[in-house]
Parts: sequence; C-alpha cells; structure tokens
Amino acid sequence: MIYKTNEYLGYPDRISIPAGETVKFQLSSKREKVRVEVLRLRCGDVDTNGPGFKYDVMDSAIDGVHACLDQEIRPGSCAVIAHGGTLSPSGDAWSFGAYIFPTRIADNAKAIMGNWCQDTGRGYGLEIDTEGHPVLVLGSARFALKSKARERIWSFVSATLDLANETATLSLIVPADGTRPAAAHAETFYLPADVQLDSGRDFLIAAHHLDEAQKYTGHFDGKIEAPRVFSQALEAETLRVFDWQPRTGAAAQGLVAFWDFGDGITTLAVKDLSANCLNGRLHQLPRRGVTGFFWSGAVHDFRLAPREYAAIHFHSDDIYDCQWQTTFSLDVPDDWRTGVYALRLTPVGDTPEPDCESYVTFFVTPGKKTRRADLVVVLSVATYLAYANSALRLYQVHFETLMEHVLWLPPDDVYMQEHPEIGQSTYDCHIDGSGRAYSSWLRPVLSMRPRGYWFNLINDTHILDWLEEKGIAYDIITDVELDREGARALKPYRAMMTPTHAEYYSFNMMNGIMQYQNAGGRHISMGGNAFYWRCGFHPAAPAALEVRRGMAGTRTWESEPGEVHLAGTGEPGSLWRHSGFAPQKLVGTGFSAMINDACTYYVRMPDSENARAAFIFEGVGQDEKLGNFGFRYGGAVGSEIDRLDYELGTPRHTLLLATSEGLGAGALPTPEEFRTMVDGLDGTQNALVRADMVFFETANGGAVFASGSITYGMSLGYNNYDNNISTITLNVVKRFLDPEPFFMPEAA
Repeated sequence: MIYKTNEYLGYPDRISIPAGETVKFQLSSKREKVRVEVLRLRCGDVDTNGPGFKYDVMDSAIDGVHACLDQEIRPGSCAVIAHGGTLSPSGDAWSFGAYIFPTRIADNAKAIMGNWCQDTGRGYGLEIDTEGHPVLVLGSARFALKSKARERIWSFVSATLDLANETATLSLIVPADGTRPAAAHAETFYLPADVQLDSGRDFLIAAHHLDEAQKYTGHFDGKIEAPRVFSQALEAETLRVFDWQPRTGAAAQGLVAFWDFGDGITTLAVKDLSANCLNGRLHQLPRRGVTGFFWSGAVHDFRLAPREYAAIHFHSDDIYDCQWQTTFSLDVPDDWRTGVYALRLTPVGDTPEPDCESYVTFFVTPGKKTRRADLVVVLSVATYLAYANSALRLYQVHFETLMEHVLWLPPDDVYMQEHPEIGQSTYDCHIDGSGRAYSSWLRPVLSMRPRGYWFNLINDTHILDWLEEKGIAYDIITDVELDREGARALKPYRAMMTPTHAEYYSFNMMNGIMQYQNAGGRHISMGGNAFYWRCGFHPAAPAALEVRRGMAGTRTWESEPGEVHLAGTGEPGSLWRHSGFAPQKLVGTGFSAMINDACTYYVRMPDSENARAAFIFEGVGQDEKLGNFGFRYGGAVGSEIDRLDYELGTPRHTLLLATSEGLGAGALPTPEEFRTMVDGLDGTQNALVRADMVFFETANGGAVFASGSITYGMSLGYNNYDNNISTITLNVVKRFLDPEPFFMPEAA
C-alpha cells in the first residue's frame, strides 16, 4: 500500500521536551479537521522484512479531533528595519544605494532595498529585473537602466531623487577589481506626478512588501553589502566611496542610515551606524560570515577582519521558521518514559482512509521527576537536521551512479519536488547553486518520521527496539541537550550509547563526551561515519543547525573561498579531523569509506583473544563470521564504515577486536583518506578501506566500544534477536553497566 503521508504536515516548537514540560505543535492541511494520537515509538521502521512497526499509543490531553488550518510556507530572507517614517523620502533630495553581488538573475525582479509595497503601489525601491537591469521603483512607476548588473560580479547600484526639481537619477558602477576597469552608467528620469513614496511599511533589504500584511516577496538571490541612505543629492561615486571613510556614521552630513553588516555577524541583528540607530533584524536566516566587496583573501576568518565580511548572502528560498499558528499544545505528563514520540495524524470523516496517515516526531527527555536509568542513548538530532528533506535524488546528477541502482522517487520526494518551499537539507543547494548552510526543525521534516526516509532516525529505532527486547532500561536524550549542557547532560549515567550515524557534532558535544569518558563514563558507539563534520547550532537561531563544507571531506557542495567559518560561532566548519580532534581520539575509529554495493561482515582479530576483551565474545565462536546478515542492508558492515588509525589519535592500548572482510569495488575511501589518484583505491585492494570493531579503557574506570559501521545496528534483530552481533552487543552493554571499574593496561 502506498500511503498518503503529506495530507497533514507539522512541526513542534521544541524538538526535545523534558517530561513535565510543554510543547506546541503547528499543523497545516487543506482538510479542515485532523484526528490526533500520540505514539511512543519502539521501532519506527514500517518495512515488514524487519522487526516491524512497533509503538505504544499514549493517552494524552490532545487525543481526538482538532480544527486544522491550511498554512502557507513563505521562504525568502531579507532584513527588516522599522523606521517610523524616517526612511521615507523627504526634504529636497534623497540618495540611496548598496553594493550587490547577484548570484541568480532570472524569473522575477529582485529587490535590493526600499519600502515599496507591491499590492498598494506605494513606496520606493531599488531592484534588478529579470535580465539584470537596475530598476528604480517609484510608486506605480518603474525606470530601468539600459546597462546590466552581472551575476557574481560586484557592482554598486544607487539612485538619487531630486525632489525639488522632480527628477531621479539611477546609476550602476562596476568598480575596478584588477581584472576589469571601472565602469559607470547613469540615466535621469522625471518623477511621476503625485507619486506615493511613503508606503507606511518597514524598510526592507533584499525584498519588497507583497501586501499590507507581513508578507514579503521579490527576494534577492545574492550578496548585499553596506546599504546607505542620505537626505541629500549625491553623485553615485560620492555615495559609493563614503564606504571608504571612517565608519563613524554620525559625522557624515545628511546621513540617514548606513547598515554595517560586518558588525554583529554572529547575530540576527543588522546595525545602523548613523545617529538614527535604525537597527533591524534578519528574516528567515540568510547567510552571514561571507566575503564582501572588500575581501582581500588575506584572512579566512571573519572574526579577524569583519570589514572584509560586511556582506550578507540572501536567498529567495531561505527558510528557518514557517511561523505557523499553533494548532494545540501538549503538556507532557511527568511520568512519561523518555523516548521517540510522534503525533499520528489521520483524516476525520465517515469514509475510512487507511492509506492516509502522517507523523510529526518529537523526543521526550528526562524531566525533574524522571527516575534515571543507568544507560542513556544520545539521539543524533544534528545529523537528522543535516539530512532533513534531502533532495539529492531529485537534483544531484551523479546520484544514480553513486548508489549504483535505478532511481525511484517515493511520495515524499515527489512532494518535495512539487513544494520546494518546504526547504531542503544541508546536502542540497539553494536555487542560485550555493550550498545550504542551515537546516531547522521549525518546518515540516519529512525525513524524520515513520513511513518516510528510512535512514538515520528510523535506523536508530532498531537499536531502541533491541534494548526493549532485551529488557535493558535506558533513557534517551538528544545531542541538543549535549550541545547545551555538555558533560552535565551525561553525568547521571554510567554508560552512554551513540546510535547508527552520529555524524554531525558541535564543539560542546565532542568535548562533553570526551569529558564524560575521562571521568569514567562508558561509551558504546554503535555506528559509522561518526563525529565527522564540525557544525553548530546557531546561538541566535537555536532551532537551526549550521554547516559549512570545508575544502575536504565527503560533500555534495563546497564552501566558497573564505567562507568556511560558522557565522553563528566563528569556529571553522570543517572535518573534526582537520580541527585536530579526529574521531579516533574519541572512540578509536573514524570514517574510512562508503560502501555503494554489497554489505559484508567482520572476522575476529588476534586482539579478540586478549583477556581484556574476553567478556565481549562470550558465546561467540572464534571462526564465526560476525554479522553476515541484517535487515535491508544484508550485513553488519555497510553504508559508511570507520577504522582505527593510531596517527589520527586511536589510543595505543586499543584492542582491534574484528575487522571487515569481503568488501568489493563499490567500497571507496573518503577523499581525505588519499592524497593522490592511484589505482587500487577500492575495497578489493586498499587495506585502509575497512570497518574496525575496537575496545579500549579510559581513565577513572571507563571504557569505549565502537562498532565502526552504520549498518551494525540493523543486524541486532536478525533471527529473532538471536545472533552474534546481538550477543556481542549484549555482552558489552551488561559489562558497561556493571559498576566494577575497568583498568587501563600498564603500558597505556
């Protein structure tokens, strides 16, 4: 049966909620009513070949039928400045302009700055049209320059209104940049009679008003730098070179506003240097920390030269917060178990529709009255967001070749293609071709729910299902708590477990786990491609994960030169390996290869006979193939795999318990694993293309076990949970929960 999974869409205001606290849900549907149930998921995988879709229906105060609004998503970023009329042209003259770097000129006019309102035909503004001509908009009149702005070339666009003489001059300057001479173009027009230059609306940068409501349109695709407004008539070049003067602002005669985007890069505020202090706010999270007109290339960290990063990259498809009305709130009972929860949303009517159901996922974490277990599973929200609404299958031309199978599009992919406003993942690109640096949970995430994308969260629920089957008490928290609280989030627990694909980790997350391990905590790393990308939640937009793609690593786009640092925190958004904190330092193994063909298994290594590891292999034969089975993938070694590397920081006393065998030509190393292109890189010939299962002790009685493979957890439930991967994992969990301390070997 093919399910209709998008008749209802929604999202929570908080992705993880302590028991006893409140979460709000925002839902949307063309149907006027929705039936709501709350499920606690044990296994979210609806594939009948696996453990099965398992859940408990929870009694809650929101059970039943609710009214549902059809709520639109309006993507597109801009800066919004409330001005109380100060930015409405007055007096004898008015001059305004900005540096622009268009990254997409097509389809519709792109607003640069102004207060113009499309529906009322009032106000003024600067735009570029569908061919790149600068346009001066005055009320219902439009005046276009014959010359064009070009994509990915800096230019200065400005206009001067001579209100006393009823003329307007529109200008385009392309400053000399070492590769081309300066060029200036200007034309003068007569002002239309009775033009309405005051729309009564906020002043916008990178958009204009659609109507009298708070709706914006005409969003600019590209960078804008240093917009400025003067209450006097200035030549275009005089207006432009004001930027070269000391930016005190208040001393400039006739200055109404000058927005310095290099001030407050880590915030969502835009600062006006003029005496009017017409500061503004950013809407829908455009990208800061980007190179501007004055970037010299001498530094690549905006914190060292904010003057060179005084631009903002706006996109017509930026989306941070759908800003939907709240449909209802749930006061999470303080006696609810921690876990993965979901709203199940179904139609209301006389005719049953068994093929129509949708889900909104959220996570319940320990509350003030929760009795803590000894084991905590740290679910990977950062990774779920990094992949949220991935559209690679739709737009990446190499995807079929990469996956080595014929492309097929499930209903969610079709929906995303028809509704791009929902926003995509950090693996995808904006409409202008630049990579998406942000992903937020304040929008529907189709890939983080049952009957949707089977990767990441759904795979992780196989581990939760196994813990339930084996009767092991556990709590869940998410890496959001780890990011906010560091090691304090882990302190109540004797052992922690990270799931199948803990790929995206912030500074606080990495150091929180390391601090926990050094204090004697035990860590069971159940996945592969773990602790790979350095990322961060934006401090000013805490529902948004920020990712910058450095110049190495497995990536589908690459950051522009000079734009690797996270705008929210300033730290480099690269691989943890290139920040001096390779995953091997944390759990002994790090990303080695992707497997694009058949999955395989482990074989035991001599270290598995070491007395320190005896507990791990109780009940497992020396010659057994470990994990030559598994749901969906067919083997415990698959998808993405990790290996030990002493040079990258694997502790010297680490035991290599098992390693993969039988990898084929579709097992290929990650780019950072080789420096030159040579024959023999694939898994049939390259000894570095492998998955390693490792164990080592840490200080103060702690220990670490790492499986080194994403698909390891998908083998746990095979043969009704009776198999050697299940046995090994149960042995590890039981010993890690035993209070008896581990002891580091004397040679360590």
